[in-house]
Amino acid sequence: MTVSAVTGTAEKPIFLAAGDAALVVQFGEAIDSAINQRVNDLARALRSLALVGVVDLVPTFRSLMIHYDPLRTDQAQLIAAVEGNLHVQTASSERRRSWIIPSCYEGECAPDLEAVARQAGLSPAEVIAAHSGVDFDVYMMGFMPGFPYMASMPPALRVPRLTEPRVRVPVRSVSIAAEITVVYAIETPGGLSLIGRTPVPFFDLRRDPPVLLESGDQVRFEAISLAEYTALEADYAAHTKTLEFTWIDA
Repeated sequence: MTVSAVTGTAEKPIFLAAGDAALVVQFGEAIDSAINQRVNDLARALRSLALVGVVDLVPTFRSLMIHYDPLRTDQAQLIAAVEGNLHVQTASSERRRSWIIPSCYEGECAPDLEAVARQAGLSPAEVIAAHSGVDFDVYMMGFMPGFPYMASMPPALRVPRLTEPRVRVPVRSVSIAAEITVVYAIETPGGLSLIGRTPVPFFDLRRDPPVLLESGDQVRFEAISLAEYTALEADYAAHTKTLEFTWIDA
């Protein structure tokens, strides 16, 4: 069959074949909360159906990738299932999880804070206030286990990526570039500006589930001191403390 690759509309998405075992359902071209909500609503609806042959569902900023077993289903059946559930809202789409993430914006936890402040024409305190003063939406998980892409950044803090990426970014670094903020769930190379660090593990194999956040969550960062960070880091490492979320209306 031929999979549609024409421009999608607010009502009808684009269907794109991704090899012989995946189908992409694309809703738009921008980082947009309404588009991302449609992606997450569809993902929840399809998960609730437990469709035969579907192996995995991967929500992104603007599309949903459906991985499937081509010996058990095909693109025609999946497209029919998608089209039948485009306007379905599950109970979970009516509410979502909200997290308060402690973040230290001091000293070695924030090696790029001064540079970001200079680029933005702000003081370091104003950068901290701006970053910790808004609610971020988790648009997608990717790049590595537990790595959340969160938007949208206050316009004043939309600095470019680093011209030379770091070979090593410390685990749990709170970082920014353009419209997004992220937390590095494990130590890895990276090209974003490091303005803080959280003591909260975003990926922990001893936890069930091991990944803290999921697409559709809301996050607000809370500034803490270096002393508070050190104490909380020890508590989380010893598994004597867990971070709780609250439910909010979607």
